[in-house]
Amino acid sequence: MSMFDEFLRSLQDRHRDFTDWFRATPLSKRQIRFGPTPSTDAESGIKSLGTAIERAEREELGHCTVCHGTVDTHLLQMDYNASVCLDHLSQKERARLESELELAIKVQRALLPHTTPSLQGWEVAAFSQPASVVGGDYFDFVHFSDGSQGIVIADVMGKGMPASMLMANLQASIRIIIPESRSPREAVERLNRLFRHNVALTKFVSVFVGHLEIGSGRLTYVNCGQNPPFLVMRRPGQGPSFTPLSPSGPAIGIVEHPTFEEREVVIPKGGALILYTDGVVEARSASAEEFGEERLKGSVGDSLTGSAQELTQRVRDQLQKFTSGADLHDDTTLVVFRRV
Repeated sequence: MSMFDEFLRSLQDRHRDFTDWFRATPLSKRQIRFGPTPSTDAESGIKSLGTAIERAEREELGHCTVCHGTVDTHLLQMDYNASVCLDHLSQKERARLESELELAIKVQRALLPHTTPSLQGWEVAAFSQPASVVGGDYFDFVHFSDGSQGIVIADVMGKGMPASMLMANLQASIRIIIPESRSPREAVERLNRLFRHNVALTKFVSVFVGHLEIGSGRLTYVNCGQNPPFLVMRRPGQGPSFTPLSPSGPAIGIVEHPTFEEREVVIPKGGALILYTDGVVEARSASAEEFGEERLKGSVGDSLTGSAQELTQRVRDQLQKFTSGADLHDDTTLVVFRRV
């Protein structure tokens, strides 16, 4: 199989998967994935894919517009729109490419451990269970360049081995990018540049990146199309209140030129941050009813006075009871940060 055939097949898969998702997904869920970005902006991404497919079919993909030679294959794998040989890049373009290539080398060498931080005045708990042997959910705790605590939860569209392989790549990338970044927005902007034109990304990745100040409880975050985590607190003499951290930008790889907005909340003492993926709220009962966000909030509210571990276990127990032990519909991940 020629280079053009390989790229053509990958681009066609990506175009088909994305357009099928767009047509079949309810408007309410599309609005979550796009955040405040108009859904019409996705047309530019689809158009870019269509143009690349046409060029691949004519075996014009990867032709240098300067010398009319062939662009390096490794460069095309990083950006299928590349149309200039390495020798003809400007000094600024070359410096940026060298930076990204250096990042790619670091990514390949990165380890993929999961660690739970021990934070003074906080409890942290989490669980993650794939729908099959491997999955596409991911959560992690990484420090920003200033030493502040980073919180990440992400979900690759799909499940099984393909989603797992892409998520491993994403995890390694995040573990390099966040320690070199000063803010969530800087991190996701670089992440999006790395994955936007990558031929391995046949769909998209929703991701939430938070920057937590341990002493003040201030959380600065960017939500890239991820199910809204929520801040929950119990008011004296009243029931718990829930504040959703709605999407502030589109999912990674879904828009050609995205804008990511940073937002801030403060987690008060006694409050908790609840992060979760689709598999929690979309878990199904024997009658095909979904667990839903309201049941999740009910499970959290009933156990808010307990520890983060007890809260997590309560949700797991309720999911198990609701599904009657049936197979999971999707990868399931829950992360809890409770300020004590």
